[in-house]
Amino acid sequence: MITLEINGARHELDAEPDMPLLWALRDLAGLTGTKFGCGKALCGACTVHVDDAPIRACITPLAAVSGRRITTIEGLSADGDHPVQRAWVELDVVQCGYCQSGQIMSAAALLASVPKPTDADIDAAMGGNLCRCGTYQRIRAAIKLAAELATT
Repeated sequence: MITLEINGARHELDAEPDMPLLWALRDLAGLTGTKFGCGKALCGACTVHVDDAPIRACITPLAAVSGRRITTIEGLSADGDHPVQRAWVELDVVQCGYCQSGQIMSAAALLASVPKPTDADIDAAMGGNLCRCGTYQRIRAAIKLAAELATT
């Protein structure tokens, strides 16, 4: 048994310590917002926060996150009103949507540490998140809008 704090709730999961966090979230905790993309931490689709820092859940073993705070896309905001989520909707960022939970989680972590990011800050924080549809310009605009929304 592994005990995890996910989105503010305690979860006792019957899992091996080397199981990737992604599969524990999706298959055992029933939180399917975090997506499988590449399985090698190269695409960012599986990004979640651990103690407020973005990590790739596909390669992170449960043993590494036991006793730490895990936040998934479902836990970012109870009603979808996080500034990043609001900006994503306002600017209609999503096309297929597959990568977007990882994009949003990376953007939220960026804004938590850099409230007014420059283009270089955005490039550095988002560089590991791939979008098959190429919505990068809308993602950048949404991050800038989210920064504005967070201060109003």
